[in-house]
Amino acid sequence: MQSIDLICVGKLNAPYFAAGVAEYQKRLAAFCRFRIIELPECPIADKNASPAQVEKALAREGEAILGAVRKGAFVAALCIEGQQIPSEELAALIARRAGSGAGDMAFVIGSSHGLAGSVKAAAGAKLSMGRITLPHQLARLVLAEQLYRACSINAGLKYHK
Repeated sequence: MQSIDLICVGKLNAPYFAAGVAEYQKRLAAFCRFRIIELPECPIADKNASPAQVEKALAREGEAILGAVRKGAFVAALCIEGQQIPSEELAALIARRAGSGAGDMAFVIGSSHGLAGSVKAAAGAKLSMGRITLPHQLARLVLAEQLYRACSINAGLKYHK
């Protein structure tokens, strides 16, 4: 069975987001070994932090993210410059990975400052949820739903109409 990890920087602190993500996590168990890995956001003390301070924090987060990726897993980074794809293409990406013999995948959502260049460089795919800005907690819920939708498409279920 394929392993799919959702690696996120930051915690879910709103109960309604946590409940939604937990529901999709439960549903995904029928299709894959799905786990969510929450990593701490590196604090930046100064609200007017310099680009160098932000880069330093992102570098620390990037090390933690890459350290959490399963060996040999395909990394998909969610970032603003990523490609927008429909649900069917996400399903096809997951199916291709599952059929490749190296099916483990890690989807990564960075902190409010984004993702380190090292994570983007390690990614086999860069994906975007669109040009709108989403809070990271909502992005996690949307991604969990889209992963469930993709697995449902691959299983031939009627969830995706």
